[in-house]
Amino acid sequence: MSGQRPSDPGGPERVELSTPGSDDRPEGALGWLRWLLRTDSPRVSFAREVLGSVLGVVLVGLLLFAASGIWPPMVAVESGSMEPHMYKGDLVFVMEEHRLSPDYATGTTGVVTYHEAADRDGYWKFGDYGDVIVYEANGGQTTPVIHRARFWVDDGENWASRADPRFVSSQSCDSLPNCPAPHAGFITKGDNNDRYDQVADISSPVRPSWVKGTAEFRIPWLGYVRLSFSESGLVAPGSVVVPASPAPAAG
Repeated sequence: MSGQRPSDPGGPERVELSTPGSDDRPEGALGWLRWLLRTDSPRVSFAREVLGSVLGVVLVGLLLFAASGIWPPMVAVESGSMEPHMYKGDLVFVMEEHRLSPDYATGTTGVVTYHEAADRDGYWKFGDYGDVIVYEANGGQTTPVIHRARFWVDDGENWASRADPRFVSSQSCDSLPNCPAPHAGFITKGDNNDRYDQVADISSPVRPSWVKGTAEFRIPWLGYVRLSFSESGLVAPGSVVVPASPAPAAG
């Protein structure tokens, strides 16, 4: 027939690509879900990747919380008073102190002190005897501290004779802060500090209720991410950034 182009039986088949319109919209919730998972739309693909990353972080956080029993389970070290066993910028995993604690922990606290561990010659954490604890100095007046529990004192105890002479300014109780002990608790110290926290007046003896958990392992450098938010004032309320308090100045 004149005016018509003869078909080419040997040529490639022509397929017209239609532009998506209202007739191409998914039907039902399941249809929309399939479309969101499969579409190559740049905006949807980007949102899908972001959502997947967020869900991954949330899942890891929930797993860590289940393992540690406290929130947040990871804390950042802000100073060098626990060197060489912890460094500024380390991210430290913290666990509720009663989990996996040995039967020779101090009373019902779940914490093993340096003195107890040294006597038993077997409980080793972060390069030395005893637990490294995260605690709220004086019950929460300052940012939490991460230091080693050295020994336990009873209410009213004269503990000067039990102290290591290297870490006190005097072995006379009358010359030491927090001696006699104003209440029962742990005497603590940063591994790189030259004084007990109670002598340096960082905190009174640490009551068990002030302990937030025990440090279990560290991941170098990752804590700097959290510290950068802290320094810019972007740490959300309730977040915990844990400093190892520096040694007091000489004199």
